[in-house]
Amino acid sequence: MSRVGGARRPRQEEGRASVGGSCAHALPSRLRSGRSGSAWWRLVEISRLGGDCPLNPEAMRSGAAVRAGRKVCRVLLSGFGGRLDGGQAERLTEGSSSLGGPLSSHEELPRGSEPREAPESGSGGSEALVEMCQRRYFLSGTERQLSRESLLSGCHPGFGPLGIELRKNLAAEWWSSVVAFREQVFPVDALHHEPGPALPRDSAFRLVSAETLREILQDKEMSKEQLVAFLENLLKTSGKLRESLLHGALEHYVNCLDLVNKRLPYGLAQIGVCFHPVSDTKQTPDGVKRIGEKTEASLVWFTSARTASQWLDFWLRHRLLWWRKFAMSPSNFSSSDCQDEEGRKGNKLYYNFPWGKEPIETLWNLGDHELLHMYPGNGSQLYGRDGRKSVVPSVLSINGDLDRGMLAYLYDSFQLTENSFTRKKNLHRKVLKLHPCLAPIKVALDVGRGPTVELRQVCQGLFNELLESGISVWPGYLETVQSSLEQLYSKYDEMSILFTVLITEATLENGLIHLRSRDTTMKEMMHISKHQQPPTHGQSCLTHPAPAFQAFLKQITAITSFIER
Repeated sequence: MSRVGGARRPRQEEGRASVGGSCAHALPSRLRSGRSGSAWWRLVEISRLGGDCPLNPEAMRSGAAVRAGRKVCRVLLSGFGGRLDGGQAERLTEGSSSLGGPLSSHEELPRGSEPREAPESGSGGSEALVEMCQRRYFLSGTERQLSRESLLSGCHPGFGPLGIELRKNLAAEWWSSVVAFREQVFPVDALHHEPGPALPRDSAFRLVSAETLREILQDKEMSKEQLVAFLENLLKTSGKLRESLLHGALEHYVNCLDLVNKRLPYGLAQIGVCFHPVSDTKQTPDGVKRIGEKTEASLVWFTSARTASQWLDFWLRHRLLWWRKFAMSPSNFSSSDCQDEEGRKGNKLYYNFPWGKEPIETLWNLGDHELLHMYPGNGSQLYGRDGRKSVVPSVLSINGDLDRGMLAYLYDSFQLTENSFTRKKNLHRKVLKLHPCLAPIKVALDVGRGPTVELRQVCQGLFNELLESGISVWPGYLETVQSSLEQLYSKYDEMSILFTVLITEATLENGLIHLRSRDTTMKEMMHISKHQQPPTHGQSCLTHPAPAFQAFLKQITAITSFIER
């Protein structure tokens, strides 16, 4: 019992009066009226009231859930153990926590140097990887459609949602490395088809109207000679599907040369889909060629012939280090010299798949032949300045196959380890330990036992906050099929999700949440302590949120930068 205005009132009524009375002005009308319907926003608004507003037990449970979400984000950011609310932090040692070691360890030990399970190799491991990628939305199609030849040639049905995200992250890293932080490289774009007459030995696919071709073949009055002549003329005048991005970059050369005031060197970068003919006797016994597709990342570098070889060596080293940076086993990426039919020198970068090495990127010194062929009779506009001299530049073509690169990282990160959840030795735990920069999804939100509606509303609120901050999240709480924790963790490991956050009834009651790391498999149960401070005199609870809430919003935006280090 307590006194309010000289009258004695039960404590239960006092709790309701405290929230709806002295602090009623601080609550939005949608909360005062009880029409919100969203547990997350009730938690957020109530938690912003601060220490001056006494809360009833339900409000305290709601506040604990919000504080749980805040601490999850701070823990993902910090890399520290122990207290995070002002106390002295204790650094975690390597392997002692689900969050791994201190950030400095990433600088001291290159990725792949730390002790780990050996990736599975051989045909058995390849089949297990392809089957898992089908099941976990990295690849689309049947087992027959996803053969080794189909994956390498680009004749498979395509990628699933997680595969698209993985390739998008790989392309973003390439773009940042080659374009975004270089003052001499500019982005360009071009059409998927190239106009112009057909050249001798040109094997590119041509774009021909099916209706036009059908009319020609149905014309019975046309002789065989007339039919052949008409078809040859049709092929000469039809556009062809591009086999590389080089042609599009050369088209932009003159305009971009003026952009840099004719000063060499400079580069043009582009990412796009290219097409190439594929002969597959298994699929087409009659010898008809199929169309293979690949997503290519291209850098065309224009420099003087005097420095072309030095620049080729520079880009070779840069590209090889870039591929190795995201690998669990960097030594699987290698390079070798090569030479084409015309005697032009270049280099190829390879990844060592279980069946052998396959090229993933090529670097060529094409000289000035390509430019002179593109602009016949207009050589004067091709000259760029190399110091005090004006020269026609040599062309360095650097082409990376992002689809093969994505396949290489899937094989590189795939591991079969002993399953700690079962005693059967023939059952293994499958994990995709993709680099944090490349992982399609960073955090998975899921619920345990407890009131389903309230827990899902809390997860939905946290899901929206993470998405607004640019963090990719998997909404596991929407799953209607009940699964054990072992099945849940195995699923997220196969999806290469970095962290799993489990919201349970304990989160609402006492502020306990579960956090699990993909790489260490260690789980932490964290207790949420009070850390909010009341607003100062004269400040509204809504216009001046608690410092912890402001810190939460600020820190959550940096989660990606932390987990990608």
